[in-house]
Amino acid sequence: MRVGIAGAGMIVPTFLDAAALVEQMEIYAVFARREEVRKEFCEKYQIPVGYDSYEKLLGDPKVDVVYVALPNNLHFSFAKEALKAGKHVILEKPFTVTYEEAKEIADLAREKKLYLFEAITTQYNPNYDKMKELLPRLGEIKLVALNFSQYSSRYDNFKKGIVSPSFDPKNAGGALMDLNIYNIHFVAGLFGKPLKVRYCPNMERGVDTSGILVMEYPDFQAVCIAAKDCGAPLSVSVQGNRGFFHSDYASSILAGFSFQENKCEPENYHLADNPERLFYELLTFTKYYEAEDWEAFDKRLDHSLMVMEILDAARKPENQGL
Repeated sequence: MRVGIAGAGMIVPTFLDAAALVEQMEIYAVFARREEVRKEFCEKYQIPVGYDSYEKLLGDPKVDVVYVALPNNLHFSFAKEALKAGKHVILEKPFTVTYEEAKEIADLAREKKLYLFEAITTQYNPNYDKMKELLPRLGEIKLVALNFSQYSSRYDNFKKGIVSPSFDPKNAGGALMDLNIYNIHFVAGLFGKPLKVRYCPNMERGVDTSGILVMEYPDFQAVCIAAKDCGAPLSVSVQGNRGFFHSDYASSILAGFSFQENKCEPENYHLADNPERLFYELLTFTKYYEAEDWEAFDKRLDHSLMVMEILDAARKPENQGL
């Protein structure tokens, strides 16, 4: 499979390092408007072709899959154009800005029999798969709490009025879309769609720099904390009446976790042994792609749509604040 990359942001080198470990994935082309950026990527990562326009990338018949790694507000339009051009799409998180956008490109992908895949580390981590396997042994779930808080390297500039896309409301920036999205995927992947959501954001200059999202299920509450304006120990906890899971990693990485049943010794798991955090999602995509596993792609697409519904609900004024 030959992959063309749309974008040259901070996530792209991470993607390239992971893709280099997936034998079946060949990075064939990159689109970046700035010539010096294109040349740097092509030389450093031995990418054969650099394009100065997205249209040229999409017009290349050798490109099978387009990886969209652009600011959040561009995900929808760039994914849509790639699908219209007959390309499969790996789309960085968050899937789109709204559920309506997500539904439109999902319908288009299904209509054209093309793969549309959200690049979200949470869902493909072997430790997460193990949690799913062990989940029934926790008994009745009582509390779920996740904290993904890290002081952003761009926050000081934001305070000075220098606004990067990740803090720009016009680019769908903010803590909910940038960090809490991982927590939402994590919880929804284990327990499905919540009955209700409530979001309590800390707002600065029109964007949520941190916030607490509560996802209400029939018998328990899940609390998802994310912050770009302050830091805290990263953590994931799922508590049941017969035991619990705990991890000192962010939900996006989950490099390990402990499982402890009541009055028993803890069991420790570190199954994600590949250091490249995007490796497992790209490996999964490749397996689905080679097997032409439409059912698996459809299942992942339904999950992404569910998460977009949760995001939409969290941003409604009636669902914000205490």
